[in-house]
Amino acid sequence: MSILEYNGAAIIAMQGDGCVGIAADRRLGAQLATIATDFTKVFRMSPKLYVGLGGLATDVQTLHQLLEFRMNLYRLKEDREMTPKVFSHLLGQLLYEKRFGPYFVEPIVAGLDEKTGEPFLSGMDLIGAPVHTKDFVVTGTCTGNMYGMCEALFKPNMNPDELFETLGQALLSSVDRDALSGWGGIVHIITKDAVITKELKGRMD
Repeated sequence: MSILEYNGAAIIAMQGDGCVGIAADRRLGAQLATIATDFTKVFRMSPKLYVGLGGLATDVQTLHQLLEFRMNLYRLKEDREMTPKVFSHLLGQLLYEKRFGPYFVEPIVAGLDEKTGEPFLSGMDLIGAPVHTKDFVVTGTCTGNMYGMCEALFKPNMNPDELFETLGQALLSSVDRDALSGWGGIVHIITKDAVITKELKGRMD
């Protein structure tokens, strides 16, 4: 078993029409044993920017604290919020500088540019090699399932309600077929006016 699969995770980010969504499951496990059903894997970095961290739970928490520190430093120095694109570069650089003893985390960045309102999605591997997409990006232990569901359900220019429905269905259908992730989920839909957060109930077995 890969160390990235030890705790289990399933995270999807998807783009809509002037909005972007990110969804994650809630399970924390030690291989097949479930430890908690309310583990946070998606973190709010700024009002219009979220990051999903899938991988080893201890590294998820460590990297989140480091990102919070670097974001606060940027706010103090620049007196403004970091754009999703800049944040993605920062995250990639933080991962790459630890490449010989990496954080076992595969992140996803989802957000809206504060000025232009342009949706932004990126994913990366554990040493920070990025991929930028205009539709969806996934990470976790059931990526095959999630790619299949997203390719089947995704359509361009979805409104926030359609985006939530698509994300929710793709996540729940994927984790139902994976023993290492699940126990419900959480979905954040980021629009130019608000962030809508909803919890999903899934199979509890």
